[in-house]
Amino acid sequence: MDQNNTNKATLETVQNFFAEYLQQKGHRKTPERFAILREIYLTEGHFDIESLFLHMKRNKYQVSRATLYNTIELLLDCGLVSKHQFGSTAAVYEKSYKLLQHDHVVCYENGEVKELLEFCDPRIMEIQKDIEHLLGVEIEGHSLIFFGKRKQTKN
Repeated sequence: MDQNNTNKATLETVQNFFAEYLQQKGHRKTPERFAILREIYLTEGHFDIESLFLHMKRNKYQVSRATLYNTIELLLDCGLVSKHQFGSTAAVYEKSYKLLQHDHVVCYENGEVKELLEFCDPRIMEIQKDIEHLLGVEIEGHSLIFFGKRKQTKN
């Protein structure tokens, strides 16, 4: 299956998942909510709400900031979007349907965020299990962020 068909299939799957979630929770299935979901799932990487709002306005969507914020909360609740706080910057989000657990490295010097998609150490999951047992909680997710800067090369 090519990338375009994969994206179309994923978008259809997340739309159906979101529709079912909205119905179960007693929320309305509005065109604006599905437009927001669509734009998020067509976005690569991280995004902030203000950038998404401006993007949608430029593309002639009739979506208010309030609708956008409320929809993001619903998408967070049903697990279709993840929220990250990288240092002192505003919160950023990313699509999370079938996204493998991954962590991030944030550069102190320029704020650049690197995805650690290929890094998935089983020790992290063991620590999570230990914390669950120790505190009697069920952890539904985690965020591990490393902060640093590029090493200076010696001449």
